[in-house]
Amino acid sequence: MHIILGLLAIAGALYFYVMRARNAAHMASELMDVANDVRLAARRFGFKRKMNVHPVEGLDDGNVAIAAIATAFLELDNLPTADQRDHFLVQLQSKFDLDHTSAEELAVLGRWLSDQCQSPSGAITRITRRLYKLEGTPAFEPLLTLINDTMNAANSTLSDRQRDALDDIKRALKL
Repeated sequence: MHIILGLLAIAGALYFYVMRARNAAHMASELMDVANDVRLAARRFGFKRKMNVHPVEGLDDGNVAIAAIATAFLELDNLPTADQRDHFLVQLQSKFDLDHTSAEELAVLGRWLSDQCQSPSGAITRITRRLYKLEGTPAFEPLLTLINDTMNAANSTLSDRQRDALDDIKRALKL
């Protein structure tokens, strides 16, 4: 009897470790997929990473900068809700005339660029300065339209941090 119990215990322990190894492999696969999504989005929008230069300084497309600023803006207080993310994707599609897949890729690239700046407020400041170098003051209108339409569609109100960020954006775009 004790031999059967020992075999059952060994089989249970073996099953436990096999399942843990399988779950770890699955999580590693998910992380690789996320990295691949960012890489493919960057390639699609022509982003090239340069050595010893912050990724934001490598931006050459104003639409990517606008998407990154809007992403950081939505994340100022908390991570955006699923509803806000969905409305954001719809607004990206309509403002930049993209299909759903391209809008998702643009949002992923914008989120990655925002994360490279360590904080949403730092991202807004840094990316807005880069946007000013790329497109100047006229870039404010599409950015503000994207932010307003996303907030209105999600029935969200601006927080104090978001109002301060809008002032920072105006200052950086020299308005």
